[in-house]
Amino acid sequence: MESKKINLILASSSKRRLQMLKSIGYEPHKVFNPKIEEKVHDEETPQKYVTRLAEEKARSALSINNNSYIIGADTIIFAGNKIIGKPNNYDDAYNILNKLSGSRHRVFGGICVISPNLKVVKRVIVTRVKFRSISESEIKNYLIKNEWKGKAGGYAIQGYAAKFVKYINGNYDNVKGLSLVDFDSIIKGIN
Repeated sequence: MESKKINLILASSSKRRLQMLKSIGYEPHKVFNPKIEEKVHDEETPQKYVTRLAEEKARSALSINNNSYIIGADTIIFAGNKIIGKPNNYDDAYNILNKLSGSRHRVFGGICVISPNLKVVKRVIVTRVKFRSISESEIKNYLIKNEWKGKAGGYAIQGYAAKFVKYINGNYDNVKGLSLVDFDSIIKGIN
């Protein structure tokens, strides 16, 4: 399946995901901003949570589906046995980054693709990341750049926060917001 010859709807408000898809030749003909509640259910694992959100986002675009493939995706951080999404405000972002400083965390990326004949394929990708110790002044300097806004865990690995990453084990694109190799594999295999 040629990436440029399919009708694709991206059910995400993330400009980064749109750019990522375009970078590998997938040009969504529509971008749909899903309005879903991003709240963790009781005893929900990171895998189930991120998969559920990705599917809810994809399903929210079914109303505009016109023989298209729909992709929904979500990214969360899991650190200290806690699911961490997007920070609510500056103080929240500060506390998250302070918690991630000098420690390991996992990035869970959920992908859901719905085909034109309503076949659903879901996948979870896990990447391990370790931050070096980050000083209070470094966190504050990072936060004033506002790069943390709308980012799981309060950071963008491809931006200024790259200098905090001591090592990464797994898919780099997953940390950016969408595992491109996994999306490409799903879209080529779905009927």
